[in-house]
Amino acid sequence: MTINAVLLAVVIMLGLSLSRVHVVLSLLIGALAGGLIAGLGITDTLEAFQEGIRNGAQIALSYALLGAFAVAIAHSGLPQSLAGAVIKRIDAGGTGGMIKYMLFAGLITMSCFSQNLIPIHIAFIPLLVPPLLLAFNRMQIDRRLIACLLTFGLVTTYMFIPYGFGDIYLNQIMLKNVGEAGIDIANISVVKAMAIPALGMLVGLLTAVFISYRKPRQYKQVAIDKEAHDAVVEGDSLSKTAAGAQSQSKLKTLVALAAIVTAFVVQLYTDSLLLGSMFGFGVFMATGVVKWREADTVFNDGIKLMAMIGFIMITAQGFAEVMKATGEIAPLIDGATNLFAGNKAIAALVMLGIGLVVTMGIGSSFSTIPIIAAIYVPLCISLGFSPLATVAIIGTAGALGDAGSPASDSTLGPTSGLNIDGQHDHIKDSVVPTFLHYNIPLLVFGWIAAMVL
Repeated sequence: MTINAVLLAVVIMLGLSLSRVHVVLSLLIGALAGGLIAGLGITDTLEAFQEGIRNGAQIALSYALLGAFAVAIAHSGLPQSLAGAVIKRIDAGGTGGMIKYMLFAGLITMSCFSQNLIPIHIAFIPLLVPPLLLAFNRMQIDRRLIACLLTFGLVTTYMFIPYGFGDIYLNQIMLKNVGEAGIDIANISVVKAMAIPALGMLVGLLTAVFISYRKPRQYKQVAIDKEAHDAVVEGDSLSKTAAGAQSQSKLKTLVALAAIVTAFVVQLYTDSLLLGSMFGFGVFMATGVVKWREADTVFNDGIKLMAMIGFIMITAQGFAEVMKATGEIAPLIDGATNLFAGNKAIAALVMLGIGLVVTMGIGSSFSTIPIIAAIYVPLCISLGFSPLATVAIIGTAGALGDAGSPASDSTLGPTSGLNIDGQHDHIKDSVVPTFLHYNIPLLVFGWIAAMVL
């Protein structure tokens, strides 16, 4: 196993990622190294890599259209309106505990919706969170808790609910790769497989809310907080003064809601996030919220928003294809099977731990699945894990490390909103809290799922 090409390729890729080499380059170099070590040669390695890239094209296109849809929603003013409603409620009701927990519930709800119902990913955070900083400060809320709230919604929803980004993670990536690796996925319920790991995420959230960060924490009130508060309370940039402008803003909000419903319904009936996003964007254009002359700009901004994730997805698929082409997955599995000596408990724990390290290194659960599925599925079959337990192991191994990775959107997103006034450190206040509160329970509950399913 120490000279296995697949194992060495993963180690090289992970080492480069942890050394802050860009994820795309790390995956590419790791794939080339793995192919050359296995004796494929440059030509065959590149051919396999390019075949994998073709397999990831649909996923990348889905991300691009989701980005355009997210920017169109922001263009409508809906996120600003939501923030304004929360601020006004706090101003009217004081700083009582009920208001605080309503705010927590609202942040979790929006974070969850951003993955499934309103699939705009982390795009809502820099739009919604900065206007709320004044309220957080007045209520002396620990921003580490806010980071945990946001990360809970960003991670738990896609790993448990098969819509929006959950459809990409659970169906288009995980089940597709599990099926290609040799398991019949026709009767597998991803919701049932991921229910126990999702429960672990909930335990981590409740721990953060009621134990770890329940004590007040004071922050300085700086000018940017007040300006953000005033801008939202007075109204968004499209409707600050005139009644006609306010009416226009309400109309755009209604159109945004209609576009969201349209995207959800189309996705539900066609099982295509690509079509859902396209129809949702079409509603914005048909109603004039996104004008024809602005369509190119909005669409390009959306592509830029999701471009990096799309490139990572494509490159990860290429990496996985090269690993399959080496022909050294089977020897790796045989060696691992002998190492575990048929002990399913130890095997499950090791596989989950490897998933944690890999995802921490590349910063993307979506990129981890194609890398580990080709190795884990045959290994799980040889050790006697059920198909449902296998899906639970792979799905949990992929999600492990998303929370708590310095390079993950699930930590970078909260920091982008909470550090707008320079009082929220990315590592100490986002990475460490989310790592402790989510990776540990997810590892424990993922192991339980592997044992009982």
